[in-house]
Amino acid sequence: MTVENPVSTVLRLIDNRIVVVKDNDARASIKCTEENYDRELLKNYDAQITCGQSAPSEDQRLNLSGTKRRRIAHLKVAAFAMNREIASSDPGRVMRDKIVEQLNAIIRECRQIPYETTYNFYGLGYPEGTPHKAKDAAANSEQSPSSLAWTELSAANYEKIWSNDDVLHSKATSVATQYPQMLFRFKIGKSENYDLQPLPGCVKRIVLTFVGYGTAAAGDGVTLQVWDNVAGAWSGAVTGTASAKETLTITLTTDLTNYIDEDGYCWVLARTTNPSAGAATTLYCDFVQCVIQVTGLTYCDVVSSSNSDLTDVKPFIYKAEFILRGWLFEDIT
Repeated sequence: MTVENPVSTVLRLIDNRIVVVKDNDARASIKCTEENYDRELLKNYDAQITCGQSAPSEDQRLNLSGTKRRRIAHLKVAAFAMNREIASSDPGRVMRDKIVEQLNAIIRECRQIPYETTYNFYGLGYPEGTPHKAKDAAANSEQSPSSLAWTELSAANYEKIWSNDDVLHSKATSVATQYPQMLFRFKIGKSENYDLQPLPGCVKRIVLTFVGYGTAAAGDGVTLQVWDNVAGAWSGAVTGTASAKETLTITLTTDLTNYIDEDGYCWVLARTTNPSAGAATTLYCDFVQCVIQVTGLTYCDVVSSSNSDLTDVKPFIYKAEFILRGWLFEDIT
């Protein structure tokens, strides 16, 4: 299995988790990229975060034969902000300080799981559902991801699947033999930023979780499946039987490239286990998410941090730097 570049692992960790709220209560727009700083980006973004190597990596032998090894990465994360002539923007110094607090929190809290990324629909809505999408339909059979039967959720219904909070989105049908069903598309990485996309060969585990339930005259329950791009069919079915909220999980550890298509999408289907018999049949969803793990850094933490503003340019660039140290263990022959 391919080992992921530590820079990509750390960048995706930060991009996936960072949330900076401006003084006007709006969410700051932050661009995460590999080095180097791009001054033009700050015309359209509140800040930029970069990551690169701060020193050569180390390869340590842990036993006499050299079959057990530890690869150590030395990384530098930098945050850049400036005063923008936009009323809704925070002053550059304020934005930098907010990002510093977030970076400290993210890296410290996730020091033992830098390889794990969680994707869900929190904060998304129609049409801002990109890169993730949620749709529903009622049909006599399980619909493929490309089916024209799907209708994207409204902004109000997206909000219902933001979190596990007992506010549920539902899809119902009373047409005999039809199944209420929902389609969820997760973008692994970001389509507009290849620095954040894991190579298919690096992904070692995918965990898909659906929280909800289904009701039908023939029997309650939900069936959860994932799209196999090679077979061109839904697979890995997991079935619940509850008439109240329950959690269904699909865990994938082999042939993972089958479940992430060439565009980086992972597709998930939920439907009532039984079709309508001519009476109301309803599928309920409270929350859904996709968690991926990659082969790469297994530990990463902050070594030091400092502010290093660029005052020899106008406008001033407010800059903060973090030095990180992380590692992974390998068994070789």
